Amino acid sequence: MGIFSGRQFPREIILWAVRWYCRYGVSYRDLEEMMTERGVPVDHTTIYRWVQKYAPQAG
Repeated sequence: MGIFSGRQFPREIILWAVRWYCRYGVSYRDLEEMMTERGVPVDHTTIYRWVQKYAPQAG
C-alpha cells in the first residue's frame, strides 16, 4: 500500500498541486482556481491537507 492509496484524486494531481504550492508560493484559493481551470475541481482545503501531508519537511 502506497501513501496515495485510497485517495479520491490520482497521485499526479496531488503532486502537481503540492509542487505548485511549494515552488511558486501560490495561495490555496489560487491553486483551487488553477486546478478548476484545468478540469480538476478541488477545494482549497483539500489542497491544504495535501500540502500538510505530502510536502517535504524543512529540516
